Amino acid sequence: MKNPIRPGQKQAQKSKDASQLPVSSEKDVRAFLTKVAAMPKSSGEARLIFSLDATASRQATWDAASQLQTEMFFSTQTLSRLNVQLCYFRGFGEFFSSNWQSNAEDIVRIMSGIHCEAGITQLERLLRHAIKENDRQKIKGVVYIGDAMEENIDVLAQLAGQLGLFNVPLFMFQERGDPVARQAFMDMSRLSGGAYSQFDSASAEQLRDLLKAVAIYAAGGLKALENFSKTSHKNVKLLEQQLKG
Repeated sequence: MKNPIRPGQKQAQKSKDASQLPVSSEKDVRAFLTKVAAMPKSSGEARLIFSLDATASRQATWDAASQLQTEMFFSTQTLSRLNVQLCYFRGFGEFFSSNWQSNAEDIVRIMSGIHCEAGITQLERLLRHAIKENDRQKIKGVVYIGDAMEENIDVLAQLAGQLGLFNVPLFMFQERGDPVARQAFMDMSRLSGGAYSQFDSASAEQLRDLLKAVAIYAAGGLKALENFSKTSHKNVKLLEQQLKG
């Protein structure tokens, strides 16, 4: 299936419905971190790629969404030896990947300097990068947050399938409801053995729980995720069911 995109089409579509995610209060953040600190720790070391679409259509929600992503990074400090690599794409072919970080403050510092720029998606480049990283040293999964897909789905599906053969699941989290992106993200997560979920601008808690769930899964496995899903947003339970399926 091919999905040709006309120049400027993405920005025109997304600017119509851009809205801001609610920002959590300091009290909410403290409660979140306290809850994660109580999670059982696991042994060993896990590596998780956290990737984002930083093109212009996401500027309206970037600052608020970054706060939730920051909270997830801080939560990894309570999970045994979880290392995170931050990746994003934006502008004219720009693709960034950080060093592997086990300190949440270092990730926060990197994220604070990110600004969205006009451009098209680079999911193919992200997936090829993930395959190379896994060749160097095993990774537990790839988180992706985005709102659009402007590439050849056949190529993306093939790469997602390769990640599935390597037991590297894709966790595709879609902002808003573009139907082309939805179908592509669902196919990619399924072929990789991962999971898909959609979040909207009305629920910061929903995305927070999804991000925390992936961190817990990467560090503690399916059993840790099962325990977490018992008291979390219903979409976390759906994520767990997809991983089991």
